[in-house]
Amino acid sequence: MPSPYAQGARNAVRTCLNVQANDRVAVICDVGRADIADAIVQEAQRAGAVVACWTMEDWVRRPAREFPAALADRIVAFSPTVSYFIGEGQAGELAFRVPMLDLLAHRLRCRHGHMIGIDTRLMEDGMAVDYEEVYRVTRRVYDAVRAASEIRVTSPLGTDLSVQLTARHRWVPCDGRYWEQGQWGNLPEGEVFTAPEGVDGLLVAEELGDHFAARYGLLSQPVRFEIEKGRVRRIQGPEPLRQELEAYLAQSPHSDRVGEFAIGTNVGLRSVVGNFLQDEKYPGVHLAFGDPYALETGADWSAPSHLDALTTRTDVWVGDRQLMAEGHILA
Repeated sequence: MPSPYAQGARNAVRTCLNVQANDRVAVICDVGRADIADAIVQEAQRAGAVVACWTMEDWVRRPAREFPAALADRIVAFSPTVSYFIGEGQAGELAFRVPMLDLLAHRLRCRHGHMIGIDTRLMEDGMAVDYEEVYRVTRRVYDAVRAASEIRVTSPLGTDLSVQLTARHRWVPCDGRYWEQGQWGNLPEGEVFTAPEGVDGLLVAEELGDHFAARYGLLSQPVRFEIEKGRVRRIQGPEPLRQELEAYLAQSPHSDRVGEFAIGTNVGLRSVVGNFLQDEKYPGVHLAFGDPYALETGADWSAPSHLDALTTRTDVWVGDRQLMAEGHILA
């Protein structure tokens, strides 16, 4: 019987990262996602690559508050050209994942697939879509926004945002095709993002990222973020979530600052499912408060946190041109 992960693993290995027989593939996973990691390992081996796999819990206590030097040494000694992280996220584990990404994608220049929060449903859904179509749509949206100075976003739930953009910050097309060394993306894929210059207005969020995703899933009551000059000024939502969010955004001087503005471009997805790794790629808009992925966007600041917030069924205008209507991409 074929594995239910077969198509998703094939996309992750062959379509997205273009693994070849001359590659050396490093896989880092956690215990809870060992079955998905095994599917990736087997597909990479079928492609002819040499593969090594490490399990987080063998090296660090969860939640992982550091990326262990001993694990880094093992990975460096293996000299990978391709890498994957396959696991769940726990509170505070950016302290593990950020230096891991720096090692894999930036220092070692791996082609990297970041599968934080992946599960069975996502392997059978978002990872199994037509990634040639994801690539085409993402590139069209990227071409439409990369020179924009302002974008307007509204939604039926009340989102109403004015997003100011600057040429100093790069747009990043996450098209699911990472074939050059040093390129990386979150899988399942399909979005275009940048670090905005400023944001004003109201974001009505239906789903949250980081560790809030696993705890709350799709929100039964949306959270309202009032944003002024790129900072969250007020949060309205159910308790105790509102208090948790206020504490999260207060953990550093830039944790309440809008660090990312993104448009989902995975048109193969038919609905949001309550897993943010995939839902942020659903055609809609999300903002992230905190770290702006400076190495990718060119922003000149950073934060130890990154909280995504999703709004769907959006209308999006790039200047006078409508790019999205009720969540349908027009580009």
